[in-house]
Amino acid sequence: MTPRRQLLSTGAAALAVMAFGPAFTRRAAAAGAGEAFEIRHTDAEWRTRLTPQQYAVLRQENTERPGTSPLNNEHRAGTYACAGCALPLFSSTTKFESGTGWPSFWRPLDNAVGSRTDRSFGMVRVEVRCRRCGGHLGHVFDDGPPPTGKRYCMNGLSLTFLPQKA
Repeated sequence: MTPRRQLLSTGAAALAVMAFGPAFTRRAAAAGAGEAFEIRHTDAEWRTRLTPQQYAVLRQENTERPGTSPLNNEHRAGTYACAGCALPLFSSTTKFESGTGWPSFWRPLDNAVGSRTDRSFGMVRVEVRCRRCGGHLGHVFDDGPPPTGKRYCMNGLSLTFLPQKA
């Protein structure tokens, strides 16, 4: 790509980010709509339990802006849990710096997440959701480090960090 085209495409992407506000809207359907999960709340209950930003990510399947999560700089030993239902999802021992701007892990805890095909934005990806409440967490890709080769690219707003007790 020529420098001019690269500049134009970068500028267009930046304008899109600004136009969509703090989160990119993926689709209007609520996370887990029509599916049965162990933990279920009405839309109004979810709105009172979560911050507006958490609600947008976990329940409306939005994505936070890259580089905005304080969890990117979390390096203590502990567990990352679902911000919607507190289910432990990832161990800090599987966290790695992916350079994407989102907290990334190479493996979830056993029986912690579910997945489904996401065909939004004209591409096919694998969406990762909390298996207990159906909350949208992020996506998984096949470009992670050994031993799994997976990159679980998670929204920091969908997670809470629980430090390991000394």
